[in-house]
Amino acid sequence: MPEPAASARPAADADDAPVVVSSVRGSFPWSVLAERHPALIRKVADAFPYGPEQRHALDALLRSCAEGVVEPLAATAADRGQWDAWGGREHYGRSWFDVPFLWSESYFYRRLLEAVGYFTPGPWQGIDPFRPFKLAELDTPEADEELAALDDLARRPAEEQEEALLHGSLWGNRADLGFRLAGAEGGTAADSQLVANDGEVLRSFFTGGTLCLVADNAGRELVPDLLLIDHLLRHGRVERTVLQVKPYPYYVSDATTADVIDALRRLTGAKGAAGEAGSRLWGALSEGRLTVRTHPFACAPLPYADMPEDLRREFAAADVTLLKGDLNYRRLIGDRLYPATTPFAVATASFPGPVAALRTLKSDVVVGLASSVEAALDAAEDHRWRTSGTHALIQARR
Repeated sequence: MPEPAASARPAADADDAPVVVSSVRGSFPWSVLAERHPALIRKVADAFPYGPEQRHALDALLRSCAEGVVEPLAATAADRGQWDAWGGREHYGRSWFDVPFLWSESYFYRRLLEAVGYFTPGPWQGIDPFRPFKLAELDTPEADEELAALDDLARRPAEEQEEALLHGSLWGNRADLGFRLAGAEGGTAADSQLVANDGEVLRSFFTGGTLCLVADNAGRELVPDLLLIDHLLRHGRVERTVLQVKPYPYYVSDATTADVIDALRRLTGAKGAAGEAGSRLWGALSEGRLTVRTHPFACAPLPYADMPEDLRREFAAADVTLLKGDLNYRRLIGDRLYPATTPFAVATASFPGPVAALRTLKSDVVVGLASSVEAALDAAEDHRWRTSGTHALIQARR
């Protein structure tokens, strides 16, 4: 592993904001590569009865991440050329810790899929190594309570429902909080945890057009996204929704088409308002008012500024693109350490069309904060608020 280095700090000039790397020992990106990834390899190995070939490959990946260098995919891999073009040629032969964090983290998941035989003809082809973890989230007492809370919410005015469902989508697996926010006096219980709140700007985009929602996680975090979509379609706030998901398993919990179906079945199998929402969503898919879409760039180790033209046109055609989660936010901002007070509109200027972000903070990258907010958070929590997942933001720009 690399020797300790001076910690990269946000640049004074936003144009010079450094790309996040993992070479700073003890930093959050370093801990992901040095601690989280090895633990995940072991967890995946324990979750399936993989044979010797897959286990040897997982062991090799574990050694490579800890002590080795970035190596190219097998010459026979169908996407070898794509990853070469996505920056591989520049990074092969270098330490995992010395290449951009966004690139190394993304490539790790591609190599993990290669190790378990996901893309290789054989018995493990197409088997999602993270599926047991995703399904376990849907079958819990907490999930039952969150869905049951919809019955009370359904009795509230539509505007209050929308506010609650928006917060439910924001907080993901803390969605039970979101469902109970409607009608709270003097603001919501989560207000103090929002470092930025452009909720009114975001809702102003819902004028009967097209919403493109770029999903984040599966399981209990995808269910609130679907419920928000159902509300917007049902009340004519949007006419059509395109739900962008990953083309293959990624970052452990990122949603794929299979995960969307699992979440829909969970809803349609529920009682009361949750079951009714599930049935409406099922019908919306059948009618084309809700479309599930995938694109290879969804798993690219690159910022959205580098998106291909076909995807750029699709985002530009939407009345608003809503990006969910931490990884999408990092890609939107370029995974750069801009000063936190950099305006959201400045940092996202390259994104086509109106864009919004719903994100709980789980990495160092953040923009669009008032200087007083940043100062108060740093004084109270040092920099832990950036990565702990206890704070969130709603940001939007036309």
